[in-house]
Amino acid sequence: MSRLYETLRRMEIQRRKSDPIQIASLTPVDLLNSVMTEPAEMEGTSTAKVEISLKTRLVALTDPRGLGAEKFRALVARLENQRKERDLKSLLITSAVVNEGKTLVSANLAVTLAKHTGSRVLLVEGDLHCPALASLFGLGQLEGIGQWWLAREEKERISHYVYQLNEIPLWFLGAGATSDQPSQVLQSARFAETFIHLASWFDWIVVDSTPLLPMVDANLWSRLVDGTLLVVREGVTPIRALKKGFESLDNPKLVGMVLNEVSDFDSANYADQYYALNNPQRNSRPIKQ
Repeated sequence: MSRLYETLRRMEIQRRKSDPIQIASLTPVDLLNSVMTEPAEMEGTSTAKVEISLKTRLVALTDPRGLGAEKFRALVARLENQRKERDLKSLLITSAVVNEGKTLVSANLAVTLAKHTGSRVLLVEGDLHCPALASLFGLGQLEGIGQWWLAREEKERISHYVYQLNEIPLWFLGAGATSDQPSQVLQSARFAETFIHLASWFDWIVVDSTPLLPMVDANLWSRLVDGTLLVVREGVTPIRALKKGFESLDNPKLVGMVLNEVSDFDSANYADQYYALNNPQRNSRPIKQ
C-alpha cells in the first residue's frame, strides 16, 4: 500500500471518526475526493513583490507578446485540455540532468496558468538541494518548506510559508532553509498530508524538482503529484541519462515533454511580424520575408 494512500486513509479516519475497516474499503480516488471536499480557503498567507530584470528569461512577465510566451500559452491550453480527460491538478517539472531549463519552464508555466486561466496556482520550489526559483523572481530569502519542517509541530500551518506574488492568482512556496536530508521530508507522512491540503486549496500546483539524476527527490515528488512534465534541452540532454532517469521513477505518469531551445524556428522578430500582420497601422515597417 502506498504512503500516500495510507496518509489519505488516516486523514479520513480522523475526519469521520469512522471504523478503520469501513474506510479501508474505499478506493484511493474515493478517499482523495472525500478529503478534497474540505474548505478550499487558506489562512495565514503573506504577499511578496516580484522584482525581476527585463533581461531575465521569465518571458511570461517580461515579453508577453513574444514567441516564448506564446509557446507557454500553447502548453497551458494542452494541459487544460488534458485535465478534461484525466485527474490533473499537480505537475512535477523535471529533467534528466542539470542545465536543461526546468526552473525557467516551471516559472513561466505557473505565471501563464495564473494570468491566462484565472486559476489559483501554487508554484513550489521543490528542489530542496539547490533552490533557484526565489532568486529568479527576485524574492530574496523567504522562509519555506525547510522552516516548516524544522518546526516539528504537527499543527504548524504550511500556509504561513506561502506567499502571493504581485496581484495575480499566483502563490509561492519556497524551499526555505536547506535540509540535510530532503528525502526524509518528502517521504514523511506529515508532508504527504500537507501536500494533499495544498491540493485542496489550489487549482494547479507546479513543482520545480531536482533533475532525475543523481538525486532521488524527483521520484519521491512523482508519488505525490498527478503528472510529470519532462524538460529536454537540445544539445544538452544525454539520451542514456534520459532513459536511465526516466526508468528511476516508480510511477512516471508522464504528461508530456518540453523541448527547450529548439533551433528550427527563427523567433527574432516574431512579435513585430505577427502583430504587424494583425494590425497594419501599428507598425508600418516592411515585414521580413
